[in-house]
Amino acid sequence: MGNQFKTAMLLAAMTAFILLVGRMLGGQQGMIIAFFLAGAMNFFSYWYSDRVVLKMYRAQEVSESQAPDLYGMVDRLRRNAGLPMPRVYVIPQETPNAFATGRNPDHAVVAVTEGLMQLMSPAEIEGVIAHELGHIKNRDILIGTIAATMAGAVMMLASMARWSAIFGGGRGNDEEGGLGGLGLIVMSLLAPIAAMIIQMAISRSREYLADTTGAAIAGRPDGLAAALEKLGAYSQRRPLQANPSTAHMFIVNPLSGRSLQSLFSTHPPIEERVSRLRGAPPAASPPPPPDSPAGPSSGPLDSGKAFWDRMSDR
Repeated sequence: MGNQFKTAMLLAAMTAFILLVGRMLGGQQGMIIAFFLAGAMNFFSYWYSDRVVLKMYRAQEVSESQAPDLYGMVDRLRRNAGLPMPRVYVIPQETPNAFATGRNPDHAVVAVTEGLMQLMSPAEIEGVIAHELGHIKNRDILIGTIAATMAGAVMMLASMARWSAIFGGGRGNDEEGGLGGLGLIVMSLLAPIAAMIIQMAISRSREYLADTTGAAIAGRPDGLAAALEKLGAYSQRRPLQANPSTAHMFIVNPLSGRSLQSLFSTHPPIEERVSRLRGAPPAASPPPPPDSPAGPSSGPLDSGKAFWDRMSDR
C-alpha cells in the first residue's frame, strides 16, 4: 500500500509540475494543453514506459537457450525471492550496469549490459541481479519507470521553452499569466533540475533497501559489495551512453562524475552502500528449491560478445 500511495503522489506531483510549466509557457491555453499532455503521459507511463526505456537502450530479450547461464541465474535468484520469472534483456553497451523495469512483479524485466557479462565474476553478477530483483520485490520498478517517463516529458517541455525564447516566443503571454522571453529561459534551466530533484527523492532511499533485499536474496552481501565497487570505477572511466531522465533506474549512476547531472546524483554514495553491506552480518536467505542449483554459479557466464555474435547470425 505504501508504494501505491507513493506512485499516486508521484503522478500527482509530476502532473502539477507539467501544468505549471504549461502555464508558464503559454498562459491559460498552455496549461490546458499541458493538462491533456499530462493525462496522456500518466496513462502511457503506467502501461508502456518500460517498453520505451528498453527500446531507448536497444535492449534485446534473451531466452534460456540463447543465454543459459544468465537466464538460469535469474531463475534461481527469483525463486529465492519468491517472484515470478521476469523477462531477461541484454543491453549492447560495454560499460557494466543493470536496471529493472515493469509495472509490477508479473510484468517485470531485468536488463544487464554486455559489459556486465564480460567484466564481472559470476558472484558479482549474482549480486547485481539480486539487487534488481530486490527492486522488483519491493515494488520500486513502477515508481522508477514512471519517474523516468515524466522527467523526460519535463525536459522536453524545457527544451520547447528554450527554443520558444530564442525565436521570440512568450512576448504575448504576460497578460495570460505566461512568461516573457527571459522567464522562459530561466524556467528552461530550472525545470530539468526540479525533475532531477524529484528523481533523487524517489531513488536514494530505495537503493539502500534494494541492497539489503538483494543481499538476502543472494544469501550473502559480498558479491554485491564487490560489484558496486567495480561498477563505480567503470562508470567513472567509461560512462554509459545514458539518458539523464533514466539515470535513477540503473544500479549505479551511469553518468560521468564530471557531468552536471552528477551534482544531482540519484544514487547514494557507493562507499556508503558498500560499507553498509560489509558492516552488517550476512543476511539470511531461504534455501533454494530442490529443483534449482544450490549456491552461486561457479562457471563463467556466456560472454556478452558471444551472445551478440549468435544473435547477429540469426
